[in-house]
Formats: sequence, structure tokens, C-alpha cells
Amino acid sequence: MVAMAQSKANGQGGGLVPAAGGAVAIPTLLGRSAQRIPVGGRIRAGIKVLTRRAAESGQAREIYDAGVAQGKGFDAIERELAAALPDLKNPLTPKNVPYFTVRGEDFPNPELARQIMDLYAEDRGDGVQRLYRFPVVFPADAWQNVMPHELVTWTSSERRFWSEYSEDGQTRYCKTYEQPPAPGAGRRVVRIFGGRKVTLRAENNGLCDPESCAEYQGKKCNLSGRFIFFVPGIKSISAFELPTNSFYAMQAAIEKFQTIGFMRGGRISGFLDGQRTPFYISKRLVEVSRIDEEGRPTRVAQWLIELEAPVDPTALLRHDEDLDALELRAADAANVLQGHGGGTSTVQVVSEDGVIEVASPSPMVEQAGERGQRSSGASTASRPAAPARVEPARSAQPKRGEAPLAGRPAAADAGVEAKEVAWLFDAAAALGVDAESYERYATKRWGQGWKKAAGGRKRALEDITPFQDDGAGFVEKVKGELEVWA
Repeated sequence: MVAMAQSKANGQGGGLVPAAGGAVAIPTLLGRSAQRIPVGGRIRAGIKVLTRRAAESGQAREIYDAGVAQGKGFDAIERELAAALPDLKNPLTPKNVPYFTVRGEDFPNPELARQIMDLYAEDRGDGVQRLYRFPVVFPADAWQNVMPHELVTWTSSERRFWSEYSEDGQTRYCKTYEQPPAPGAGRRVVRIFGGRKVTLRAENNGLCDPESCAEYQGKKCNLSGRFIFFVPGIKSISAFELPTNSFYAMQAAIEKFQTIGFMRGGRISGFLDGQRTPFYISKRLVEVSRIDEEGRPTRVAQWLIELEAPVDPTALLRHDEDLDALELRAADAANVLQGHGGGTSTVQVVSEDGVIEVASPSPMVEQAGERGQRSSGASTASRPAAPARVEPARSAQPKRGEAPLAGRPAAADAGVEAKEVAWLFDAAAALGVDAESYERYATKRWGQGWKKAAGGRKRALEDITPFQDDGAGFVEKVKGELEVWA
């Protein structure tokens, strides 16, 4: 599938544009668009209740109670109140509560709301089933994609102004829609293909500056964000969203995303470990600071969205070590079973039924592996400099769980192993990382057996390939792994 690049202001574009992952975004009739994750339902962070003035009306209380009992959304209840009591302005007000709201009206398929409540709602002593905590899996690795947010001004029918950063991420602009072209005499308004065009706001040179923005100072422009996720156990190809306006909740979530991503090699998507541990979303009562109308700092208690990652962080830092070691033991055992090994020492192969002990591989294999390690650990000064772009030697290596090809000597596998490891060290040296540093970095990432395990070498290749044209970036990555988590 072709990745889509970030769109220009009007959603159209000229030539080919590199997108995330090195793919190329090809212009089409509908132009390029920013990558979006389809959403098929909304979980809300709180509830709405009648204002004090609205609660004085018996009819308003009756409409509100009936709507809540029927599972209607608060927007629908507010519309009913406005139709029945037109003189009652803004009859509902948000209320901060320790649970989430899941209503069928917020889902194109109301059955999904019922499934979420059946799986994860709980009664905490008041006789009412509510959603206090639920598991989530994020569909992308960039936290900006799973927690989009902006400063935005809404009218009764549309988004009027919103913030957007420049491509370098340094300047924040205020965007709005262009006015449709004025029609000629006796003509209808010009039809716009692909929707209204986006442009910079005329005021303040198009810059987003909340301190000098009339809408922000008038509380018409506010921070708005949402979490986008899948819920385990709910069969839906579309994700779900949880809107939030809390700066504190989003800032805390960003810190969690960045920490987990750093420990998992940049990944926050999917389950956190081999035990299928997900993130969890819950609420926590905390005191937050705010500035009152007179400019004085105050502290108020609020239920904030809390992102939990209930996993042992040391398991994340060594997530692939056991897998690589198991793969190494399995490959050695396969060599022995095919008659390529001998000796008195044993190697343990772990299976679902227990532990099977078999003889270790032949000394020839071990010596070849040792030679590969010595050659890979040698000083880079003795090797010719590797070019920035180079393809590793391709081999007909067995896939994980398969035995080596019949008739091929074990020494041939060891030779391929040595070549691949040497290529990795040469590529690291070409990017500016010496052999000793890369050895420590790789061992820390993939465990002691990374050079012997085909999976370990494969992960090392996948790790270094994206930095072929970014030596400084790879140096910083290695430095961060060795120093930050030393």
C-alpha cells in the first residue's frame, strides 16, 4: 500500500513526495491527504448535567432523565431541551466524574457500545455498571497520530480557526477556510472541487499566538485532543476515540508514550510484550493548578485521564533476548540432529512440553562462530570504509523454526553468519560508530546471542538500515541507548 504524505494547504500537490518509511506518495485525483485512522465510535471522558437554572424546570428534568435512561447522547438531550424550552440557553454543563461514558448514539453501530460495557464495565458498590478502566492498543507508533491535538475555535456548525505547525515543526500557524469565489452577475456560487481550500488566517500574519488572540482570550479557542485506539475483544476495523481538553492529561500521556517508545525501539503500537499486555486507560483524582479570573493561581481537584502501562520495564528493555537465545539453541539442536555436531556438552531446547537436552554442535561450528565474532569485533581501521548505502550478503537462511537446508555444511552457515555480522560492523563504522560501541549497543538491544541468532542479525539490519543517510542520527541513537539507560 502506498503511504500518503502530508498534504499541502489545499490538499493537492505536484511531484512525488517521500512519505514516512521511505515510501513515495503518488498524486491522485483526490490529492494527498494526511494519514488518518478511521474512527468508528467515541468514548466520552465525563457526563453533562442540568445547570442550576435548568434543574429548576420540571420539564427539563423529565427530558434529561428520560434521555439518560434511554442511552441517548448528551448532544441529543441538549437538542431536545432546546426544542422544548427555547428560552433555556445552554441547559447542560460538563461534570467531571471518575468514570467514562459509553452510549450507543456515539457509535455508528450501537452494538459496539454494548460490547464494551459488557466486557469492561464494573460495579463499584453503587449498584450501577460503569466504565472505570479499560484496555487499549494503539494502531501507530507516532504518538502524534494516536493523540492528535490542536487549538481550535468552533462555531455552531463547523471548525472556524485551528492551529497547525509548519513542516519543520518550529512555527505554529492559525488556519481557516478560504471564502468561496464570488459569483458573477446572475451566476451561482462557484463549485469547489475537493472541498474548501485551507489558508492562513489574515490576522496576526497567520501566526497562532494565544496571548494576542481575541478568540483564545475570550475562551472561544481551546486546546482539543483525542486518543485513538482499538479495544481488545471488540471486533471493529475502525478505531475508537476518547476526546479530552486536559493539557495535564495529554502532557502526561506524551511522557508515557516517549518512555515506552524509547524502551521498545520506537514502538508504542500493538501489545507491549509477548504476554499480550495492553495499555490501560483509567482516571486519577489529582490537584491541578489554574489561574482564576483575577490572575491568581489556585489548585482544584480533577479526575484526569490516566494512561497506564502495567508491564515490567526491564522486560521491555530485553524484549527480544529470550527469543534470540531460543532461536540460537534451536538452530544448534537442528545441526546436531542432522549429523553436523558432536561432543559431550549439552544444549537445552525449550518446547511447550518441557526441556529437551541434546548434544552441542561440532567444534567446527563453534570455531567458525568465534572467528566471525573476532572479525566483527576487530578495529574498523583494518577494514576498508563501507559505503553509506550497501546491501548485505543475501543468504538462503532457514526461517525461524526450520532446520538448515539438507546437504549444506554447518560451516557454511557459520560463514554466512560471519559475513553478515562483519557487514553490520562495517555499516556502523561508516555511520560513525566504532566497533566497541556498536558491540555494546547491539548486545544491550538484542542480548548476548544476537550475532549467532538469525533473528538477532535480522533485527540489527532492520535497525541500521533507516539510518543509511543519517549518520549523526544513528550516532545519537547509539549514544542514547548506552548513556541514558546505562
